[in-house]
Amino acid sequence: MNRIAILVDVQNVYYTTRETFGRQFDYRKLYQELAQKGQILFAYAYATDRDDPGQRKFQAALRSIGFEVKLKPYIQRRDGSAKGDWDVGITIDALEIASLVDTVVLLSGDGDFDLLLKKLRERYGVKSEVHGVAKLTAQSLIDAADVFRPMDRNDLL
Repeated sequence: MNRIAILVDVQNVYYTTRETFGRQFDYRKLYQELAQKGQILFAYAYATDRDDPGQRKFQAALRSIGFEVKLKPYIQRRDGSAKGDWDVGITIDALEIASLVDTVVLLSGDGDFDLLLKKLRERYGVKSEVHGVAKLTAQSLIDAADVFRPMDRNDLL
């Protein structure tokens, strides 16, 4: 049976689907579809914690689906910019679980993950599937993935 890990860059998915479609991604539908393809051993959703009631409700919904929600504090810089990047955390988790899974499903359009996918394949023999908004997903990430699945209106709430 295909052993699956799902890694979700929540901020990336939120902003790209909102910008492109004006709607939110349907995480329950994705989880159910992936459960049909194998055994989900890990399902991590990486998000920033802004201590907002709406976010807490969303995080609770993710947990009820089966995701472990990993939170990092939202940092507002003096210059007005914000920080809440999970790239290193996602990469570390992916490398730590690589020997336990056959497929990593990454939800992100961030090209920084292309090196991670290459390393997972070369060192561990792990296949990768990337889900992202096509026009906002880095070509290097698409090229590094074994499968690229563009998000479309059917993937939304």
